Amino acid sequence: MQDTAVDTFDDVLAANRDYARDFAFGHVPAPAARGLALLTCMDSRLDPLRALGLTIGDFKMLRNAGGRLTDDMRSDLVLASHLLGVNRVLVMPHTRCAMSSGTDEDVAERIRTGSGIDPGSRRWHTIADQRARLDRDVVALRADPHLHPDVVVGGAVYDVDTGLIELVIPPA
Repeated sequence: MQDTAVDTFDDVLAANRDYARDFAFGHVPAPAARGLALLTCMDSRLDPLRALGLTIGDFKMLRNAGGRLTDDMRSDLVLASHLLGVNRVLVMPHTRCAMSSGTDEDVAERIRTGSGIDPGSRRWHTIADQRARLDRDVVALRADPHLHPDVVVGGAVYDVDTGLIELVIPPA
């Protein structure tokens, strides 16, 4: 782990300068070339580009804790379906997700215990039953009257131990 006493972003800014030297994606248009939007977790063990055989410009990636369909994610998907070429959405949480390891109260307590900060009454969108929650999120997104009517929505689970993706809810 990097020492936080040093300039915290030096490593990523240096990596960015290296990346920009040979940058070749300035021509990529904004619409998703493969029509895909992926809603998944922010967990650093997930590498959606490699796991799904995608590249820059192929898809829209939306990430949050747990890969949940929150109001913000729903709004982004509506926008992507009307303005950014998205005609299919894959909702994809993953195995061994921290958001499935307790309740909102448990998360708040871990924050209080770890830092002494009271997180207030914030909702953490924890997941008691991941597959049931995935089903509810997919059903809710499919029923959203603002999502483009031609969009198909499916649900999958990414296995952090094997890298395999199980299609749990086929597209409809």
